[in-house]
Amino acid sequence: MKHNVKSFDELHKTRPEITDVNKNHKESLSKLDKVAVWITNRVGTMGFFIAIFIWTISWLSWNSLAPVTMRFDPFPAFVLWLFISNMIQIFLMPLLMIGQNLQSKHSETRAENHYELSIKTEEEIDTIIKHLENQNELLEEVLKKKK
Repeated sequence: MKHNVKSFDELHKTRPEITDVNKNHKESLSKLDKVAVWITNRVGTMGFFIAIFIWTISWLSWNSLAPVTMRFDPFPAFVLWLFISNMIQIFLMPLLMIGQNLQSKHSETRAENHYELSIKTEEEIDTIIKHLENQNELLEEVLKKKK
């Protein structure tokens, strides 16, 4: 009994070529998108957090502990520090959201590509198994004829 099995040539002709989704994603980004992703990658690090933390501690310490004549943002209001901090937040929040959206689209594309590759692999494995089963049947027939 022979299985109706696709040949390897038929299988290879029907499958689309594997594409480099990472390369395609990078090429599809505009210059502004690349800036947003670059900022997202830098801001979302412990290094950036430590830099902001040190800047904040230094600013607040200087304006609390330095001689009164050298303080430029008086305690307890720290109006200039609050203004600068808020401006950083106002500008970074939308940029981070844009960068995260772009990274999310890239992840979805990679996941879809991985799924398609898994389906192709499953089809090829199924074809190989069917070929092996067919070979086993043929070998059994040959062995039966020899007896």
